[in-house]
Amino acid sequence: MNFRRFHQILIKAKYSTLRKFPLEGVRILDLSRIIAGPYCSMILGDLGADVIKIEKPGSGDESRKWGPPFVKNSSDSVYFLACNRNKRSVCVDLKRGRDIIYDLARSSDVLMENYVPGKLDHLGLGYDHIKAISPSIIYCSVTGFGSKGPYKDRSGYDVIAASMGGLLHITGDKSAPSKVGVAITDICTGLYAHGAILAALLHRNKTGQGQRIEVDLFSTQVACLINVGVNYLNANIEATRCGTEHISIVPYASYQTADGFFTIGTGSDKQFIELCKLMSLEHLSSNPKYLSNAERVKNRDELTKILKSEFRKEKNSVWSEKFKNASFPFGPVNSMKAVFNDEHVREVGIVKTLKHKEAGDIRVVGPNVIYSESANKAITAPPVLGQHTDEVLKTILNYDDEKIEKLRYEKIIQ
Repeated sequence: MNFRRFHQILIKAKYSTLRKFPLEGVRILDLSRIIAGPYCSMILGDLGADVIKIEKPGSGDESRKWGPPFVKNSSDSVYFLACNRNKRSVCVDLKRGRDIIYDLARSSDVLMENYVPGKLDHLGLGYDHIKAISPSIIYCSVTGFGSKGPYKDRSGYDVIAASMGGLLHITGDKSAPSKVGVAITDICTGLYAHGAILAALLHRNKTGQGQRIEVDLFSTQVACLINVGVNYLNANIEATRCGTEHISIVPYASYQTADGFFTIGTGSDKQFIELCKLMSLEHLSSNPKYLSNAERVKNRDELTKILKSEFRKEKNSVWSEKFKNASFPFGPVNSMKAVFNDEHVREVGIVKTLKHKEAGDIRVVGPNVIYSESANKAITAPPVLGQHTDEVLKTILNYDDEKIEKLRYEKIIQ
């Protein structure tokens, strides 16, 4: 065997062991802004899709201005970094640059948008328009309330969907509702959209058919009510707020300690006995009032008062040490500093450092899903506005310099 042949075999063996991106070769034409749509396309980008983020010349995605804080040496907000890695930014005026979108749609597998229903139809960029030029495309619309029903023309915002969809009604202490600390309805909508797009791609691979997908914040939030929703539908039980407590399991809550708050969850009678032993409260586990979960739920207030008093006696570190070998789940209520200094977070390496065009090194929370045979990575930093306009128009659409300069002079692109 000659050296060249041997070398080729070594190279082939080396690269055969590398994990490939499952969405390599898939192109996403992303017209969405803010959170839900961009979060979805970011996940697809992590899986190897080529995400082309279409932005308004001059201003771009509205979340670029959602600061302070802002990225160092940049006019972009830090907020924008959260949902926009692994993308290429192309600035196109949708009103006058429709033909550019058409050209990009012809070479794309998926088009994503999150405009109020009907908005893109007026611009000639609705599903029927795009389907006419790219029949196999998957067109995903993310809206506030969908394209049907009395609320269809309303703008959609996370906190409004969370309010109307019942999440605020069941979140917070008994005195008042509270929104979740992040835009969780937006995030869940993005996750639903991500799964729907993958399913549509699989369907297209089998049938050759493209299709339209509709995902909306309000329906997503109603779907996410899970057990609370079916409790009402099947047992006519109206939900109530109960802070960190669980409506059906006791003890299952956060308790104030000497230096913070600590959360435990005992999902079985056996785990409750174990908790009592570790807290030197064995007498509670033999008390008829607490022998079963049903009894503990019935006597929730009395048991909670005892546990609150006990937890206040020690710091979080002490309780963590006491419970370190416990079978029940437990953990401190961490601040952001504590989260990102947690030994487990550091060990799994979920925080990634990326090179930003203007800011240099930035840090983001990378993908949380691990594939044994596929790649899923944060590779490129969120783009600055219009960073890839020329690159995309030249390499994908084969526009020459003269055409690009004319479009820029006419302020159709940036």
